[in-house]
Amino acid sequence: MMVNESATLAALPAPASKIKLVVSDMDGTLLTPEKQVTHHTLAAIDALRQAGVPVCLVSSRPASGIEMYLEATKLDTPYGALNGGSIFNPDHSIRSQLSLTPDVMRDTLDMLKVHDIDAWLFRGRDWLITDIGEAYVEPERRALRQDPTVVPSFDNYLDGVGKITGSTADYEALTRQELEIGALLDGRASVARSAQWYLDITPLNANKGYALRQLADFYGISPQEVACIGDMNNDLPMFKAAGLTIAMGQADASVKAHAHFITSTNEQEGWSKAMETVILPRATRAD
Repeated sequence: MMVNESATLAALPAPASKIKLVVSDMDGTLLTPEKQVTHHTLAAIDALRQAGVPVCLVSSRPASGIEMYLEATKLDTPYGALNGGSIFNPDHSIRSQLSLTPDVMRDTLDMLKVHDIDAWLFRGRDWLITDIGEAYVEPERRALRQDPTVVPSFDNYLDGVGKITGSTADYEALTRQELEIGALLDGRASVARSAQWYLDITPLNANKGYALRQLADFYGISPQEVACIGDMNNDLPMFKAAGLTIAMGQADASVKAHAHFITSTNEQEGWSKAMETVILPRATRAD
């Protein structure tokens, strides 16, 4: 599959003709289904570096889950963790950090419990769970290369939480809860699925659009000079903020509808193809 213009392009503002920064999602986008970075992707990152266009990562992952890839990709750029709620400088120091309020914490945990959806808390660099046997704990542990901390309850951990994740194999239930919890927390938090089996609840401004604007400010450029690429609903806030948007080939139609371009899947070198055919011809150094 080649990189094509979106069928809905006519309904979107024209894509930016000059790009000074790329902001990329990780899982389902930069990474293969096996959580690897291919040599084609590494070559594309290097080509962008040579062209003067930095690449910044923004992910629903905690900081540790991003930092584990920085050496392999040779990225020395700022990055956004927990859907953008925590922004880190290139030296890994915290640039800004947002937390959920106690009322949002209680309402979210109550809703997840009622619907039998496992809840995880991400607090600082800690990942807190109440049951090591939950279905997606082991896959997440392998993906993050981080062990969770098991606590008897979340009652003593309601402050300083950057993200609650609801996880379940009942994808339809999670889709419903994206709408129901989203309505319950409207104006108080950001609610979006980061995968079919994960629902992320983050502080109101803690979304990837907020992160993209923070990263553009770091480089002293306009968000309209930024290109972004992603595959899930939690990528839509950055799609709305960026000057050029690219959806991965396996993305839902609702995500593709907000993209200027559709690339191949993350099994078919979609990331590197997008950089080579869409971004590099528009590369402009940020001065």
